[in-house]
Amino acid sequence: MNSLNESDATLSAGPPPAVPTPVSGARLGLPAKLGLAALAICALAALFWPQGKSAFQEPGGFLYDSTGGAATIGSRLAPVTLVHFWATWCPPCIQETPKLQRLIHDFSGNPEFAVVMVAVADSSDRVRTFLGPGSEMVLFDPNWKVANRYGTDKLPETYLVVQGQVVRKWVGMTDWDDQALRADLAARLKGGASKTAALRP
Repeated sequence: MNSLNESDATLSAGPPPAVPTPVSGARLGLPAKLGLAALAICALAALFWPQGKSAFQEPGGFLYDSTGGAATIGSRLAPVTLVHFWATWCPPCIQETPKLQRLIHDFSGNPEFAVVMVAVADSSDRVRTFLGPGSEMVLFDPNWKVANRYGTDKLPETYLVVQGQVVRKWVGMTDWDDQALRADLAARLKGGASKTAALRP
């Protein structure tokens, strides 16, 4: 189970930003050298600063349903919801899906829980062929716009949304059969969860 830390089992939407190549300081004065040092520090901070350390509002945005009609994640949210970004062209997503489907099945009797699967840069035909029954519930994000609003630029990634607040994030292929993970979800459903709960490591 991966949470907050990126996994090797992900596919990225694009290459990470490059750290600027230092310019030789032989011909530069002290002010210029200090400026370059500050830029380098900022670039490294942007790359390595911890992301998503506190809860944030579910960002919303328009998606498409299996018929091509406009849809939103907000319309599918239950009090406790997993928002799962994935694709049929993503090998780790394919490996993860059976475990996620078991989780959906095992929690299906609780109306307070939902899983919203969002296929990114994918087609309804491929999703229908891969998932079969249940594929009509998948939403589509053809251009990564909603995924990027969440902070997702690689797949798979999953967010736990409690009462409209994103409170936890899993990066990479996740073991949805894990008993500790399931117990955490069950506890949130049984006792409710604070809207201000922090993202957990």
